[in-house]
Amino acid sequence: MALRCLFCLLFSLGSFLNNFAQGESEIYLVDIDFTIDGFSFQNVRNISNNPGYDNQPYFRNDDLLLYARNNKEQTDIAQFSLSSNTFQWQNEATEGGEYSPQPIPDSSDLAAVRLDPDGKQRLYRYNSKGKSTELIPDLEVAYYTFVDSQTMVASILSDGSLDLVVHHFDKNSTFTLLKKSGRSIHVIPNSKAASYTAVNEEGNLDIYQLDRDSLESYFICQLPNGIQDHIWWEDYKIFIGSGAKLLVYDLYGKGDWKEIADFSAYEVQNITRLAMSPDKKHLAFVAEPKL
Repeated sequence: MALRCLFCLLFSLGSFLNNFAQGESEIYLVDIDFTIDGFSFQNVRNISNNPGYDNQPYFRNDDLLLYARNNKEQTDIAQFSLSSNTFQWQNEATEGGEYSPQPIPDSSDLAAVRLDPDGKQRLYRYNSKGKSTELIPDLEVAYYTFVDSQTMVASILSDGSLDLVVHHFDKNSTFTLLKKSGRSIHVIPNSKAASYTAVNEEGNLDIYQLDRDSLESYFICQLPNGIQDHIWWEDYKIFIGSGAKLLVYDLYGKGDWKEIADFSAYEVQNITRLAMSPDKKHLAFVAEPKL
């Protein structure tokens, strides 16, 4: 199936729930060291170790990792502590499932996409007591990132696929940048920019840089066939997962993807989403365990 058609299938509202509610996936954590000789990765471990869908990791800080965790056939937000090697549920249980947790800048609150049993899908804000409020009424957010406390870049559900938008909370305004966007959206370290993916004419995904102030976009590179997710190690190096391997793209390099790690020995496959700790010492990734 062509990637363009695959997006239409995965991101229709009815398929969104099935996409997240099914499938075995786990959260793995690995320590990173970087020297003049390159990257080294140690201490690979499964930190979710839970049947069902465990996915969408995001570091709250250097010690706390947020992720969506299967909770008796429902998905709720969990928080894992690297220092204590324990997890706890973040919010009180709701009727719907929560996905894509992220901290809200300049706040102790969290954001998460909630999908209710009646099909309503919205982005919610959760305070420290678990109380939730809808962040952007009537906007069906699928994937997002906060560029700052007043600016969010998001892929929203639209006619069975995804549109990329910028929302300004201070102005309560939403601007559509393009049609046929992807799910991987991230703040670029040490910059006032975000990266996003978009479907190209060949049906593959390209990574673009979006300037926060001008909203101008700049092409960075194309992802390998079948890859949807990326993460930044620094503002010039991009990580992706491919099978059981990690690849890196150096913006100052030769314009190619290079293998930097192979986790086959840890019985993992199909690495997808990734998250980098702020201090760059830990990488979390989603993978399917080999059964």
